[in-house]
Amino acid sequence: MASHPRSTEVDHVWNMMDKHHICMLATHDGAVIRSRPMAAHVEPGENAVYFLTDERRHKDDEIIANPNVCLAFADHDAEDYVSLTGRAEVSNDRAKIKELWSMGAQAWWKSADDPNIRLLKVTPLDAEYWDGAGSMISTLKMAAAAMTGETPDLGENKKVRM
Repeated sequence: MASHPRSTEVDHVWNMMDKHHICMLATHDGAVIRSRPMAAHVEPGENAVYFLTDERRHKDDEIIANPNVCLAFADHDAEDYVSLTGRAEVSNDRAKIKELWSMGAQAWWKSADDPNIRLLKVTPLDAEYWDGAGSMISTLKMAAAAMTGETPDLGENKKVRM
């Protein structure tokens, strides 16, 4: 397995997340954890992952009550996964909302000026990634391991302080 120096590991996490436009956002609803797919805007230069959200949804209340969240990014075919923990905040930053506005957002709101749109900013604390070899290669490695009795090398797994 390849090893990345600390600064390269952090960059590697950002690069892995940047490949995915949808991630699962997990929040706390009292004693229950809730997760939902969200369109992620990954901004390593700002040390943030942004989302457009709707103030009428419960996740904003959950984040205000407990700002600790988890983001899960996945590419099943490549067997690449990132789980990021961070602190979230909800704001009404209209300039940033307009900057992040996209055609995809129009599925939820008619324009960036919709007063219900809020900005969700997640500042990373730490991450764990699994950088796989791809599903076909992993299948072959697992079959070979089953025949030889050895543990297969399926890629790299690291915990990274962001």
